[in-house]
Amino acid sequence: MAGLDGDWYEALKGEFSKSYYRKLFETVNQEYRTRRIFPPAEDIFNAFHLTPLKDVKVVILGQDPYHNNGQAHGLCFSVRKGVEIPPSLVNIYQELHDDLGCTIPSHGCLTKWAEQGVLLLNTVLTVRAHQANSHREIGWEEFTDAAIKVLNEQDRPIVFILWGGPAQRKRFMLNNPKHLILMAPHPSPLSAFRGFFGSRPFSQTNEFLESHGVSPIDWQIE
Repeated sequence: MAGLDGDWYEALKGEFSKSYYRKLFETVNQEYRTRRIFPPAEDIFNAFHLTPLKDVKVVILGQDPYHNNGQAHGLCFSVRKGVEIPPSLVNIYQELHDDLGCTIPSHGCLTKWAEQGVLLLNTVLTVRAHQANSHREIGWEEFTDAAIKVLNEQDRPIVFILWGGPAQRKRFMLNNPKHLILMAPHPSPLSAFRGFFGSRPFSQTNEFLESHGVSPIDWQIE
């Protein structure tokens, strides 16, 4: 599997020599050799590649990658252009429209957010085709927890957006008073009506960033 580079590599290189990571690396390589795994191996660390540590302004935590053909490309909630927009992202777009008046996009690729400093991080970075959560507890959580710990320690304001139970279980790791933590139900159709709609995460994020002299995110996906 492709590796990290840049400042994320420097921040997380200590993980690569740990026994859990060596086991994870072997497991994931074996899975790619013998099964259909998403995202493509070269996209596993896309969130880190597109959003260097020094540029992170916002963190959106997802669970594990989309598991249907052609969807996952290493950014949580995002799909490549030309792929049908998944239901959770439909609801995210609806809230974005209701919150900021953004036009609802015709595609689901969130690369524009990532390139502005929105780290779109799943807590598990790979999945077997058509088997949700199939790579849970093989070691990815320990690795992404290390990334969350690095983010928590940053000496600048960062917004953490935690949607749903699994993301909110990371709340205990976030104790830096410089950061803003926004929590709401998951945007899935199963839970969005319980308080995701109306939670206004996008405007709250920008208000916080601007109040700390940080340029806001242009959330409009063209």
